[in-house]
Amino acid sequence: MTAKLAQSPMVQGWCPGAHRPMMSGDGLVVRVRPFRATLSPPQARALCDLARRYGNGTIDLTTRANLQIRGVAESDHPALLRALAGQDLLDTDPVMEGRRNILMAPDWQQGGLTDRLHTMLLETLPKLPVLPEKMGYALDTGAEARLTRGAADFRFELDTEGHLLLRADGVANGIRIDETNVMAALTELLAWFIETGGQEAGRMARHLRSTSLPNAWQVTAPRAPAKPLAPGPTDDGLILGVPFGSISAAAMETLIQAPGVADLRLMMDRLLWLRGALPQAPPGFITTPGSALLTTHACPGAPFCPRATVETRALAERLAGQVPGSLHISGCTKGCALPRRADITLTGRDGRFDLVRNGAPWDEPEATGLRPNDLNDLTGYA
Repeated sequence: MTAKLAQSPMVQGWCPGAHRPMMSGDGLVVRVRPFRATLSPPQARALCDLARRYGNGTIDLTTRANLQIRGVAESDHPALLRALAGQDLLDTDPVMEGRRNILMAPDWQQGGLTDRLHTMLLETLPKLPVLPEKMGYALDTGAEARLTRGAADFRFELDTEGHLLLRADGVANGIRIDETNVMAALTELLAWFIETGGQEAGRMARHLRSTSLPNAWQVTAPRAPAKPLAPGPTDDGLILGVPFGSISAAAMETLIQAPGVADLRLMMDRLLWLRGALPQAPPGFITTPGSALLTTHACPGAPFCPRATVETRALAERLAGQVPGSLHISGCTKGCALPRRADITLTGRDGRFDLVRNGAPWDEPEATGLRPNDLNDLTGYA
């Protein structure tokens, strides 16, 4: 173990899409963004079949409630795109696919406010200026505020009286709007972001650290965040946790075939909501609250990612529960599994680990050069 070592912050890059996949150690990673973060039973069954036919049979659930098919051969990529388009799981325009970064309130209802906002946003996105790739939108307009911790730059929320507001990520308050001017307000806020140099910062919250948002955009407070959802039965189905966001196609297929399933909704924190049914979940899912695996995050690591020099998930399973809060095992400084602060972060570097307390993988470590065998007990760092 060595003393603290300063490390340059890692500028986050692009995320894999369907049209623009990323090469990993086991083949292409093809990200699928289901519309409204929802899969119908036929779409879910088709996705499982595609993961087996063109990938390695594993489906990832990301922190932004998207899915990834892993292990796709480059020669199979065009056929996979055609199959996804046939299931209405793909934007025909590659540019639009990259811009459709939308967090959806999990309890959205057809024709409801969240659904209407989603439709308006899809109609408006092609008319908006191009933003840095990871910027996105949160439609936090369900029965309770569920997306406060989600990564989004432009937040549609409700105030304490139920009125719609738009809030820039990084400030506490927003501006009250209504459905007649909602997209005009978004366009105006986005224009301010660009005119004041926000493109260089790359994210709204990062930009607001050095640039003041006009007071007119900071008038109304949003309602308080609700308690996070957790695995277990609900009034309308079953919520399941997905350890490390990794699902076998066979397990997902078993879930979706349960009698009475209405749809499968993808949620933050690597949760799935199986609506309309209470089936017996197959092995590999978290079915009750309080599991340490819900607060333990790990990317695929080596040898599956060419950036990683360390194995991650076996270590994460071994250390789960040793930290009272969140634990993140990251194969490199990019931090794909949890691109934000954790109570304890272990970052792979040159075959060993750096340890960051209360920070992200690209932050300054407290200790460096730790071997996996040195990491049997984290209680001293918690």
